[in-house]
Amino acid sequence: MRSSSGLSVIVSAFAACLAAMPVHAQTPTPTAPERVEAPTFRSAVNLVSVAAVVRDKRGKVMQSLNDKDFVVLDGGRKRELLEFQSTATAPASVALLVDGSGSMPLGGAHDVARHISREILATLDTRRDTAALFSFDTRLLTLCEFTSDFATIKAGLGNVESFGSTSLYDAIAGTSALVADRAFSRRAVIVLTDGADTASEYTADKVAWIASAIDVPVYVFVVGAGLAPALDEGKGAQQSALAMLARATGGDLFVANTRDSIDDAVKRVAEELRHQYVLAFEASPENGVRRLEVRTRRPELKVKSRNWYQASE
Repeated sequence: MRSSSGLSVIVSAFAACLAAMPVHAQTPTPTAPERVEAPTFRSAVNLVSVAAVVRDKRGKVMQSLNDKDFVVLDGGRKRELLEFQSTATAPASVALLVDGSGSMPLGGAHDVARHISREILATLDTRRDTAALFSFDTRLLTLCEFTSDFATIKAGLGNVESFGSTSLYDAIAGTSALVADRAFSRRAVIVLTDGADTASEYTADKVAWIASAIDVPVYVFVVGAGLAPALDEGKGAQQSALAMLARATGGDLFVANTRDSIDDAVKRVAEELRHQYVLAFEASPENGVRRLEVRTRRPELKVKSRNWYQASE
C-alpha cells in the first residue's frame, strides 16, 4: 500500500493536539497477533508514563532494577513513582523511515538502508511485534502499514524511490505522529538517511519536542557517503542537530558505515526495545511542556529516556 501525506498538515495538526491532550492512563490492548501482557496503569489518576533503558559503565543493559532504584525529576522536582513495570515480552511497534530523496543513491546509501532495515526486522517476533515502512523526500509516503507480515515490508523496500529534496526533520515528526496511536506497544521510529536535511519547515529542536512528548524514541542510522564521514569524525552542525533530536527522545544516532558498526547498532536498538523499564507518576498540575529526567540511585549507571512531556488538565 502506497499513500502520500502532507508533512506540514500532519505535523501541525499533531502539534496542536499535543497542546490540549491529557495524558490519561488506559487499559491496554496488545497490537500484535499474539496476546501479550502490556503495562496497565490505574485510570483514576492523570499519569505520565516514561520508558527508560539503563546500562552499566561497560554498556551492558541492566535488567534487575526495581522502583526503589529510580528517581524521576519533573521540572527539577522529585516525583513519587505510582507504577513500575519491567518485562522483556511486551509487543513492539517499529516504524522504518527510509530516505527517498535524490541524494540517497550516492555511495550506496540505498543498499545499506535496505540491509539495515532487514536486520532490524530480523530482531522482531512475528507473534507479537509489528512494523511499518515509510519513505520521504519532501513528502511522507506510506509504503506498508503496520503488520506482522515482515516479508511484505522487505518486499516494499524495493519500492523506495530517489527523488527531490530532503525534509528529514518534517518526516521524523510526521512518522512519530503516525506511530503515536500504537500506545500499548514499545514504539520506535528507525530513520535511515544520508543525514542532510535541505527542505524541512520544522527545526530539529521542535521535532525533538514532538517525539519526546509522546514517548516515541527516534533512532537515526546515517548511511552512505553523505554526512557519514563527517559524522564519524564528530563534525558538522547537522550531526549535532540529528544527535540532539534522537537523544532527546530516548533514542540515539549511529554512523552505519561498516559491517561491525551496523551489527553493533542493530543489536543496541533491539536490546533497548526489549529491556525497558516503564515508570509512571502523576502529571504536574502546571500546564505546558515539562522537563523530565530519570536517574538511578547508582551513579555508575546511565539512563536513557525522553526529555520532555506535555502536562495538561
